[in-house]
Amino acid sequence: MTIAPHHRIYTCFFLFAISLGALLARMPDLQMALGVNKSELGLTLIGMAIGALISLTLSSPLIAHLGARTTAFITVLGTATAFAIVPWVGAAPAVFCVLFCAGLLAGALEINLNVEIDRLEAQLGRGIMNRAHGFWSLGFFVTALIASVVRQADISMHLHLGVTLVLVVIVGVAAISGIRPAPPRVLVEEAKAPMFALPTLGLLPLCIIGIAAFLVEGAGIDWSAIYMRDVFAVEPFIGGLGLTFFTFFMAMARLFVDPIVDRFGARTVASALLLLSAIGLTAVWLAPHAYVALFGFALMGAGCSAVYPLAVSAAAQRTDRSAQVNVAALGQVTFVVFFLAPPLLGFVAEHFGIRISYMICLPLILYSLFSVKALAPKRGSIPAGGAAASVHRVDHLPM
Repeated sequence: MTIAPHHRIYTCFFLFAISLGALLARMPDLQMALGVNKSELGLTLIGMAIGALISLTLSSPLIAHLGARTTAFITVLGTATAFAIVPWVGAAPAVFCVLFCAGLLAGALEINLNVEIDRLEAQLGRGIMNRAHGFWSLGFFVTALIASVVRQADISMHLHLGVTLVLVVIVGVAAISGIRPAPPRVLVEEAKAPMFALPTLGLLPLCIIGIAAFLVEGAGIDWSAIYMRDVFAVEPFIGGLGLTFFTFFMAMARLFVDPIVDRFGARTVASALLLLSAIGLTAVWLAPHAYVALFGFALMGAGCSAVYPLAVSAAAQRTDRSAQVNVAALGQVTFVVFFLAPPLLGFVAEHFGIRISYMICLPLILYSLFSVKALAPKRGSIPAGGAAASVHRVDHLPM
């Protein structure tokens, strides 16, 4: 059976989400196994964030040396292996170290897959980046749904993540072995983004939009299962549906939002999505019943789906600096905040209650509504040598 090159990359996105999502869906069980509070759990999870940030900054030359296929083998299978090891580690500091190593691999994985998707876009003559990231969200939905059933059946985290690893290895070897690296884009001139690019005043509104989207994503993915357990004491299947609904609606929006953006423009779509996020956060914050909270998680997933990609497009098309510098600045600022979200929300949840951790996201979402004027009213064409030249260098951020 012949598999199209971009479908192999879609599969890699999907498999990474399957393995990561299986771990995140077992956060309540991991917390109990480690004997830590929410704040300490957040600090443990930041190990992966630190590793990913280091890798995103430093691993590009190594990826270029190894090539797309070898890097995919190491990173897709390596992250799944690291996540499967976590249940066997009995102490939070040791889990931190395992997740740090997983983060090193995950950062390289995202650079590699996004570079390859960008090159395939050039070959195909059409955009497939959003759809590729949609398969990441789809993988999260599938693993969240499975995890709800698995937790309800009281299957151990060790067996759950072990079986997930076996499936990832089987499918991953079949998909990755056929990868043939696409040729790099032909650039008019070599444009190298700095390692650390600071945002300008004009870029700050886009940074706010990106930060808001990532904060909602972190609140939905990292803490939904624990929220459902602590607030409503629901059975594991219902508790896992928060993550399931969040990831399903996020995936669907990412897979199908592009024609809507083309018709109504980035400003209108981003405003609507941010309002959905605000409504969803409010529903979770004030939910009198578990099903109201589940509705809120669904709105949050749809609301944060395409906001950040719209901000990246706007940054790339600014003319005050090169596209590479502007997109790098946006990505690095929002990525740092994405890393800080889990421990921040965990600290708030531990000291003020997990409902309040969702409420504190609202002011930033509402403020970001005043920043959407920085987005284009209609999706414009990408200048030659601008955004297209920068995507393969900087579009390796959280999916």
